[in-house]
Formats: sequence, C-alpha cells, structure tokens
Amino acid sequence: MSDLLQVKGLETQFRTREGSVHAVNGVSFNLKEGETLGIVGESGCGKTVSMMSLLGLIPVPPGKVVAGEALFEGKDLLKLSNEELRHIRGAKISVVFQDPMTSFNPVLTIGKQTAEPYQIHRNAGKAEAYERAVKYLELVGIPNAKERMNDYPHQFSGGMRQRVMIAMGLICEPQILIADEPTTALDVTIQAQIIELMKRLRDELGMAIIWITHDLGIIAGLAHRVNVMYGGYIVETAPVKSLYKEPQHPYTLGLLGSLPRMDEMSYRRLVSIDGLPPTLLEKPTYCPFEPRCKYAVEKCRHSNPQLSQVEGEDHYAACWVNPKTGKEY
Repeated sequence: MSDLLQVKGLETQFRTREGSVHAVNGVSFNLKEGETLGIVGESGCGKTVSMMSLLGLIPVPPGKVVAGEALFEGKDLLKLSNEELRHIRGAKISVVFQDPMTSFNPVLTIGKQTAEPYQIHRNAGKAEAYERAVKYLELVGIPNAKERMNDYPHQFSGGMRQRVMIAMGLICEPQILIADEPTTALDVTIQAQIIELMKRLRDELGMAIIWITHDLGIIAGLAHRVNVMYGGYIVETAPVKSLYKEPQHPYTLGLLGSLPRMDEMSYRRLVSIDGLPPTLLEKPTYCPFEPRCKYAVEKCRHSNPQLSQVEGEDHYAACWVNPKTGKEY
C-alpha cells in the first residue's frame, strides 16, 4: 500500500501568559491507504492538537504551527490557505469529534446537518443530498432513518448521536477519517458497537482511519499500527501486535500495565505511573519522560533520544535504555 499522508517534523505551539507551550514537538508519521492508525497517550500529550493542526482546526491565536509539512495528494496541508483547506475538510479528510452531546447545532434538524457536507462539497441539490443522508444514516444503523431526518439532536441518545456524527463524516466518502476519542462519552456496550461499525465501514469503503484515544484496550482490536505519544513526541511506533507483545518504551509499559488483564497475567496488580506530565513551557532538551521513569540513566537527563529501530522491522522507540534488561542501548 502506498502512503496516503506523510507528516514530517510537525511542531505546534500555544502562546499563554506563562509563555509558549510546546504542545507538539516534531511529530512524523505516514498513513497508508485503508490503514487504521492508533494515536494513544494521556491527556495533554499532543494527540488531538497534532491531528487538528493538519487541518487548520486549532485556534489562531493562541495556537500556531511553527514547523513541519503534511503531504496529501502532492500538497502540503500546512501551507494551504483556509479556503483551500475548506475543500479538503469534510470532502477528503473528515473528523468525528469527541463529544456527541455538544457537536451538533441544537436548532437544526439531524437531516439538515447530515446532508450539508454533501451539498457543499459535491454541489448537490437538496433532494439528492437528503436522499444520500438517509442512505448513510441507515448505513451507520439509525433505525427509521427517513422518518428521523426531521428530528433534532436532543431526540437522539448519545450512542445514536455518535452514529449520526459518523454518518456526517462519511457522507462524502473521504479518503481519511480522523476519529477523536469518539467513544469516550459512551458506555462500554455502545463503545463496542461503534468500534465494530467503524471496522465494517473501513472495510466496505476502503478509507484510512486515524483513531485518537487514551485507551489501549480499544486500539488492540481496531488498529493496524500504533503511535504512542508523550510530551508532544511520538515515543514509540509499531504494528499493533508487536506493541502489545514487546513494548519497548517505559511509558508504553506503564500504559499497558494499567490495563486490566483476562489472561494468565490477570492476577498481577495494576500499576500506576508516578509523577505528573511535563508542562512543556520549554521544549525538552532531555527525555520528557525521565522524571517519571524508573529506568532513567544519566544520559536521559541531558539528551532527548530519537526514534530508532528496536524490535522487528517496523518497531521504533525513543529511549536510551532497554526496559527489559535495564541496560543502555
């Protein structure tokens, strides 16, 4: 599969009263056609900011993309004007936002909001767009879709609203769908239904998905590859099976150790990662995870490691120490 999206050296900052927050610090990754890429990490690590930066969706000011490139269809998304990005957002790259409760306009019908992207990006008439909206609402599992086109968001449950959000994102059949923690506000049963729905639609429509989450449990059954982020950096990237079988960064070990298990290791106590995330008012010249890392050595306090191959052909980690042996690379 060829690369659909190539991101290189992305850096995003936010100006605050205390100084500039270095939210994203040189993020690089590729996304292949039909692939699902998981972006995981705790709150504030730069997951959402890095993806929203690609589409010009961060508020300017205080936010600003200060470096990098994002190549899509031969164009650098970071150099396009807002008007040029409007023709890409929703049409070729869509976003499903985190909170289905607040993502809709409460005074517009579900039908109007679902059909609107198709009317705008495909220059379709109202009747054609509404027919298309009904089709996609049915595709995502909304019962009696045609009758519910005139209903308002408050007449739908949280799970149904999230399905409508997915229908809105898919109505123009984008090449890439960015899902920003779309199941966080839902109960576990609905989460499972939404994940199975996304997997089915990915296979049927052949689109690529970037799934942003803090939950490694969700990623296990959904993604092909995983990027683990911390402090605005990608600290480990690997195929999903390799990451779960042989995690190579101490932060990834901590995330996996905090997950309940149902196998032979289920008797082990869950672990926590001591300390707090970095404030990032200065771009770290050392490993950002060093203050919380039990494997840290002197080198970690003075030099920030780059991603390097550690396990298998496509497994990379940014660490000076092998967490299995405790020895420096």
